[in-house]
Amino acid sequence: MREVIQEAVSQLESGNPCVLATVVRTKGSTPQKAGAMLLVREDGTAVGTLGGGCVEGDIWFAAREILRNRGGPEFKDYYLNEDIAARDGLVCGGTMYFYLEPFWETDDFSDIGQELLGAYDGAEPAALATVVRSDGDTAALGAKLLLRSDGSIAGGIGTAELDEVALEACGRVASIGANEAVDLDANTELFIEGFTTPPTLVMVGGGHVGKATADLAHRLGYRVYIVDDREDFSNAERFPYAEETIVAPYTDWAKHLDINVNSFIVVASRGHWFDDVALESALTTRARYVGLLGSRRKTLMIYQRLLQEGVPRERLAQVRAPIGLDIGALEPEELAVSIMSEVIMARRGGKGSPMTMDDWYLERAERRANRAMGLPAD
Repeated sequence: MREVIQEAVSQLESGNPCVLATVVRTKGSTPQKAGAMLLVREDGTAVGTLGGGCVEGDIWFAAREILRNRGGPEFKDYYLNEDIAARDGLVCGGTMYFYLEPFWETDDFSDIGQELLGAYDGAEPAALATVVRSDGDTAALGAKLLLRSDGSIAGGIGTAELDEVALEACGRVASIGANEAVDLDANTELFIEGFTTPPTLVMVGGGHVGKATADLAHRLGYRVYIVDDREDFSNAERFPYAEETIVAPYTDWAKHLDINVNSFIVVASRGHWFDDVALESALTTRARYVGLLGSRRKTLMIYQRLLQEGVPRERLAQVRAPIGLDIGALEPEELAVSIMSEVIMARRGGKGSPMTMDDWYLERAERRANRAMGLPAD
């Protein structure tokens, strides 16, 4: 999303109008989820993606028509039926909801865009609420409210009561970069987007599992920080992509980093006694995820010691331990997949269960195949 917002700001500052198309809600199986963006420039070129295929083509055409006719913002839904799926190689049965907003002048978006870019680049998180569907009675289509982390706001949805609803939702998504659709009434819908730094993995322990996990996290687009008390296992040569490699005692490693809510900590040091104090330091942070590598026996021993040290039971209950999803992983690279799968699940709100379809779906496909071949359905 960052490159899309950056390009919108750049286009406006160059005096070029553009249209920003955003997926604001989905239902069922779709090629992109809420938050996906496509910016269509005046010359017809675009940056970003809505999932490809005719979905993207149709939204691109609608954006071009807005630019050609100097139209206003639009809310569109798009049902991915089986014909579209077959033609584009997409999944079927889902519905995507889009908000298309034209920007004509610098004042339309540039200032807001600059604040959002700042949040991406390390400034304080922010959240933007936009009215994306409206009949005009409750709130104006396109009305915006920006919430900054210090509690200050810019803009408004329409009334103090509506602004309060928007602010409450903004507070839920700002620090973790999530998004949320909120119905104000049957005809009015808000789309709330949180903007913050990219997801960050803090790898506490640069050994074999730590190396494999950090490598995978980097490939998945996470910013990576490495912590180890041995310079040989925390250095730029071993982790050339890391934002920072920190050499510090495990007892207070967290003091060396400013860890925000959009951070994921994996504790995998070289032994029980180091994991013990490394986890204790991790629990002083605001990270939304803390995981501990090791057996249940080791975990119980660490928990016992931390409880005796006064760590609240409720805080320990938030730790993912033993870390990872149960996929039978043994090798460091397999353990990395298990760990990052759980991290992704926690970040995206997944369930971690198999996605294999029930027999009912195969039976349905068989009935359709039989009908197509002129055979009895059953």
